[in-house]
Amino acid sequence: MKKIYLFLLLAVSGFAFTACSDDDKPGGESIFPTTSPQRDAFEEWLLKNFTYPYNVDFQYKMQDIETDKKYTLVPADSAKCAKLAKIVKFLWFDAYAEVVGQDFVKENVPRVLTLVGSPAYNSEGTMVLGTAEGGYKVTLYMVNWLTDEILGDYNTLTEYYFTTMHHEFQHILNQKIPYDTSFDLISEGDYVSGDWYLQSTETVALPKGFIRNYAMVEPREDYAELYSQYIVDTDEDWNRKMRLAGEEGRAIIQEKLELIRTYMKESWNLDIDALRAAVQHRGKELQSLDLETLN
Repeated sequence: MKKIYLFLLLAVSGFAFTACSDDDKPGGESIFPTTSPQRDAFEEWLLKNFTYPYNVDFQYKMQDIETDKKYTLVPADSAKCAKLAKIVKFLWFDAYAEVVGQDFVKENVPRVLTLVGSPAYNSEGTMVLGTAEGGYKVTLYMVNWLTDEILGDYNTLTEYYFTTMHHEFQHILNQKIPYDTSFDLISEGDYVSGDWYLQSTETVALPKGFIRNYAMVEPREDYAELYSQYIVDTDEDWNRKMRLAGEEGRAIIQEKLELIRTYMKESWNLDIDALRAAVQHRGKELQSLDLETLN
């Protein structure tokens, strides 16, 4: 009986093998592509700057399977995608490589970056600016809002894109190496979950020790928000927020920030103050960055 079973299995395997041959397909062509697809200049640039050095799939053409079906989304304009891709490399990948080395970037950046033209609107009217999934994928929204006017305004760029990049990357790092949960206890009674958008950043969040209202959702969002805001805020903006926080709020923020500083140094050998300096000087250089040509 065993011999008959083996014979039948071999027969089926042999049939499956011959069925996949080129000779049995009309035209004699393989169903699997054997030549490289034609790529335009932007796609070649993405290969050179993201795929080859970092093994990152930079997706700028919308694919339904890569987006959340609960949102009505708009594809991203390819010309704006090219500009944002250069910004992402300059202010995210290159900033980390400058401070902690390219190996850190290769090992920890998401394997997939997806760009979407529109924001993702929630039912209560809030907007999703970015998401991180499972430590391997980051989605950035609002690409079609990247006008020349916004490109010239660092504060708006920070609000829409830069903060999101560092925020979502912090989530990825936390998924790989969990942070000290004593952070969660500092503001334990003040998190408001889905009601965060009802809180004023200046009059409620900052005095309670949250860098902005979205940080009041839960501890892990508080963690990523504080990290990203500290990294991208200019000295002027940071000092203004500390004044609004008052003595009590400022003390809470500094306590949280010190835990983040220790985590990044001990877990990732990354000095967040050095990273902040790198991001700041790159932010000042952004206006001289050539966003019109791919080189």
